[in-house]
Amino acid sequence: MPFYYRLGSFPHKRHVTFYKPSGELFREQVMGTKGFSGIQSILYHHNPPTQVREAKRYAQLDLQFVPSEVLKHRHFLTFDLPAGGDPISGRKYLLGNQDVLIGVCVPTERMDYFYRNADGYELLFVHEGEGELQTIYGTIPYRKGDYLVIPVGTTYRIEATSGTSRFLVLESQNDIVTPKRYRNEHGQLLEHAPFCERDIRPPERLVTHDEAGDFEVRVKQQNTLYSYRFDFHPFDVVGWDGYLFPYALSIYDFEPITGRIHQPPPVHQTFDGQQFVVCSFVPRLYDYHPQAIPAPYYHSNIESDEVLYYVEGNFMSRKGIREGSITLHPMGIPHGPHPGKIEESIGKKETKELAVMVDTFRPLQVTRQAMAVEDPDYMYSWLPSEK
Repeated sequence: MPFYYRLGSFPHKRHVTFYKPSGELFREQVMGTKGFSGIQSILYHHNPPTQVREAKRYAQLDLQFVPSEVLKHRHFLTFDLPAGGDPISGRKYLLGNQDVLIGVCVPTERMDYFYRNADGYELLFVHEGEGELQTIYGTIPYRKGDYLVIPVGTTYRIEATSGTSRFLVLESQNDIVTPKRYRNEHGQLLEHAPFCERDIRPPERLVTHDEAGDFEVRVKQQNTLYSYRFDFHPFDVVGWDGYLFPYALSIYDFEPITGRIHQPPPVHQTFDGQQFVVCSFVPRLYDYHPQAIPAPYYHSNIESDEVLYYVEGNFMSRKGIREGSITLHPMGIPHGPHPGKIEESIGKKETKELAVMVDTFRPLQVTRQAMAVEDPDYMYSWLPSEK
């Protein structure tokens, strides 16, 4: 989110001397994007971040995309996937293309290392649980309903503090930002935007670790994990300022845009990625035209794949959907409400549904993990016999 923020201590000017009480220099690091022409922050470390004791290849990520025999609508029951691993190793990727990977994660283990995605931004949606996103920029507490936006190159660790954490995971090959139409030329969110800067939760405290030991940072780059070992804690930053930092935004703070007749999906947009968008479907009043049909009309995603992750509530246009379901409606074939759902919606005043939608503008592929929890009958759930 491009607005200025700062934590901790730093000098009054960039690129000048900044001394420790011992007389040694703090080490300045520019975290910049787009080759110094994008947003950036400047961090001040106790130790040079380049001082690596050991570097090695750790693992190759094998996504195992499966060619589709037929173009069809698909339904995946993610709650049927086994829990396990930590917030990184436990990720189960279900869909992906050259722009974004989509998966879920229900970790059962703590992270005993730190992690950094060198390819692009990450967006984690917290379906269940509470905890902390601990980062080089500081700590952000998370809770159910939060989107956690983690910029490229951010060193972080996720620590659950209460119960089981369940995440929807998006890994982008580029940045994830707020939609341009919500912002003025200065980057400030406008009055018609469904959320504002008050809803954005940047790191709330900076915990500086000045300690020696054996610390591992795993870095992902082009589907390969690399392991780097340091003799000092990676969260050794005493202060930073700038425009690049992680933040949280709760789906419960998204204010829905409604109208007299059915509003199209762009009114639900929350984030903008490279060749994809993320939307939030939240409880809202229905359309108030006297003849309005609240249920969506049948539509063809001619140039986008539509993915819906169902969080909770009653989904007004669907039957047979569960909490944690993911549906994929690919470009090229029409989809819409299940039989009876249009008629059922007429006269209704509100919906209590909660869901996250991802529209991609290039086709998605399905992984072997997703095939293991697929509902094979979903394509035919629009037949009259399914009433």
